[in-house]
Amino acid sequence: MSLARSGILGAAVLWAAAFVCPASAADDKDPWNNPHPPFKMGEGLYYVGSNDYAAYLVVTRAGLIVLDGGDAETGKQIVANIRTLGFDPGKVKVLLNSHQHFDHAAGLAEIKRAAPGARLYASAADGPVIAAGGRGDPFLKGERFYYEPVKPDVILKDGQKVSLGGWTLTAHVTGGHTAGCTTWTFPVTVAGRVRQALVHCSATVLPGYKLGKVETYPGITAAFEKSFATWKALPCEMFLASHARFIGLDAKLKALEAGKADAFVDPEGCRAFIDRGEAAFRAELKRQNP
Repeated sequence: MSLARSGILGAAVLWAAAFVCPASAADDKDPWNNPHPPFKMGEGLYYVGSNDYAAYLVVTRAGLIVLDGGDAETGKQIVANIRTLGFDPGKVKVLLNSHQHFDHAAGLAEIKRAAPGARLYASAADGPVIAAGGRGDPFLKGERFYYEPVKPDVILKDGQKVSLGGWTLTAHVTGGHTAGCTTWTFPVTVAGRVRQALVHCSATVLPGYKLGKVETYPGITAAFEKSFATWKALPCEMFLASHARFIGLDAKLKALEAGKADAFVDPEGCRAFIDRGEAAFRAELKRQNP
């Protein structure tokens, strides 16, 4: 979630504290939603999100796939970034989502306006919340977290494959951060070699989440447990995620621009990210259940 929408500014490492204080007028500018130049990550794969709210474009012979919509403003940036790359946003056929929080779903409506024929795919748990514009989330309540509703066209099952024009992306329901948080995997050619990409949903335990005996939503603790097992079992060579800061996007982009064609191939970084998330989850679970 963003710091500006919550009223706390600070380093990325403190972003999870974002819901402690209400926003002030001086904090209206969202530091995680600044425009970011789009760029090519692999064959047919592009980054089209903001400086932190990640979004990915897949170019297929049958049309375009967009993964995540960011915030409402990010949605406009995504559409503009697609045009900047020389593609027609109206040719988006498939719209995918990581989870229903506003910083990943509020921009979906803008993309749908640019591509009325695009079909939105969402998980069974998160789809109804997206359809209600963020209302129904068990934790994030209030107008600052709500957004323009978009009704999913397809409700995904765990392990379901979504195919278009020679590309196939697989949905893995990795609940916890939200009940239907969805991690996506797919093969992509990078520097002449086929790699397994993983777009990590999120493993963040938001401040105020209840784990263990008392839960924010029924099954959240078991969902996190299952998700960490899933993430550790999935192939992850090209490490992508729902937030750019999770993957060190700008540092890797500099390496890419300096000639390292496989800068985003980072299996060690992927595993370290998963391990850090699990350690934080277990520490919080222990703190709440001494």
